[in-house]
Amino acid sequence: MGDMAWIETIYWGATIIGGTLFILRTILMVVGGGLGHHDYDTHVEGDVGDIHVDHDVDIDHDLHVDHDIYLDADHTDTPFDTDFSFKLLSMQGLTAFFMMFGLVGLALLKADLAIAITLLGGVVAGLFAVLVISLLFHQTKRLQSDGTINIQNAIGQNGSVYLAIPAKGSGQVRVPVQGALKVFDAVSKDKKPIKTGDNIVVTDVADKNTLIVKKV
Repeated sequence: MGDMAWIETIYWGATIIGGTLFILRTILMVVGGGLGHHDYDTHVEGDVGDIHVDHDVDIDHDLHVDHDIYLDADHTDTPFDTDFSFKLLSMQGLTAFFMMFGLVGLALLKADLAIAITLLGGVVAGLFAVLVISLLFHQTKRLQSDGTINIQNAIGQNGSVYLAIPAKGSGQVRVPVQGALKVFDAVSKDKKPIKTGDNIVVTDVADKNTLIVKKV
């Protein structure tokens, strides 16, 4: 058994290091379930000569840069989020691979099988673990996408005007939907202008990102 001491050391190392990191990462993922969610509300104003700059930035899964620029990008679809998920999967999969490689390799080695067989068994077990982790991540992402904000749930909710709504045209409002304060485009039901900060109630939905509101 002495000639197998080196491979046993490798298996033990892979099991301890891979297993420890896998468990730690799993705990961090569970405890930090809200990782990647950030809420910011920043208001910047400035005057340069006769030029007045008034920009509002709101980031809550959606990114809105108001005044001359409007950008709406679902947080779950951004390249950053995709890249982050891929890296997280890679790290978690790598630790799972080494953990299973070491465990199965040790088990086969204790069964007095040839080193080549223990290596093959360890690699197969590690790859299987990576496959399982990948499927779990995919299922989690699918469940998250199923929980996407449904604008219909905004009907009847009270909110406030975020960007003034003209008599003809659209502005923006803040409305609590599904437990989160969201910003939507909005038009006035009464065709009357509504100022920034005024309280409103959502009466209907005009399209997938535009609400019909009235002042309260």
